[in-house]
Amino acid sequence: MAQPSEQAAPAEPSGQAAPVPPWERPRRAAPRRVFTREAIVTAALHIIDTEGVDAMTMRRIAQELGTGPASLYAHVSGREDLIHLVLDRALTEVRCPPPDPQRWQEQIKDVLRLVRRVLVSHGDLARLLPEIGFPTGESVTVTSEAILAILASAGLPKQACAYGVDALSLYVSGIAAEEAVRARSADAGRPAGEALAGRADRYIAALPPDRFPMLTGMAAELTRDVGDERFEFGLDLLLTGLAALAPVRA
Repeated sequence: MAQPSEQAAPAEPSGQAAPVPPWERPRRAAPRRVFTREAIVTAALHIIDTEGVDAMTMRRIAQELGTGPASLYAHVSGREDLIHLVLDRALTEVRCPPPDPQRWQEQIKDVLRLVRRVLVSHGDLARLLPEIGFPTGESVTVTSEAILAILASAGLPKQACAYGVDALSLYVSGIAAEEAVRARSADAGRPAGEALAGRADRYIAALPPDRFPMLTGMAAELTRDVGDERFEFGLDLLLTGLAALAPVRA
C-alpha cells in the first residue's frame, strides 16, 4: 500500500528583507553648503576686481557663492561690515618697516606707495573708504600703527602724528579713487585720463583770458599728467609740511 507523501516543510525565511520600492524610498537631502566669512570676503573682493564696487551687494555675493543672501548674514552683519573686512583683506599685502628716524620721510613714502598700489590693483576699491570713514581690522590697524610709529620717530608731536596719518590716508585714497575713474575710462576704449584731461582742456580754453588769466595761462600745467609725477609731488608737499614740525636734529 502506498505511503502518504510527507507534507513539505514551510520554507525558512532567507533573512533578507524585500527591497523597498523606489516610490517609497526616502529622498536624500541635498548636502548643506557651509560658508565661512573668509569665503564671503574672497567672493566680494573678486566681484570688486571684475565688476566694480557698485556690483558688490549681498545678493550678488550670494549668487557668486551659489546660495541665498540670508545665509550670508550668519557671518557678516551687512554691507558696512563687509567693507571693513574687504579693505582689511586687501591691506594684508602692505608691509611696513621698523621706524628709522634717519629715513622716516622715505619710509612713509614707501608705505604709501604700496598702499596706493594695493588699492589701485583692486579696481575702484578706494571708493569704499568714504562709506565707513574709519576702517577697522587687523591689517588696517597694523598699517596705521606703523605709520604713526614712523612719524613719532621723527619727534613729531602726538597731534601732528594724528593729523598727519589722517591727511596722508585721505590723500592716497583720493588719488587711488581718481585712478579708478580713469581706468574705467580706459576700459571704455579711451586712453586712461584722456576724458578727464580733455574735458578740463576744453573748459579752460573756453574761459575768457581777461577774467581768468591764471587759469588760461597755466592750462598745460594744470592738466599735465605724466607718470607718478603728480602723486610724488603731493607726497613731498605733505611730508615737507610735517618735517617742519619736527625738532631740528644735529
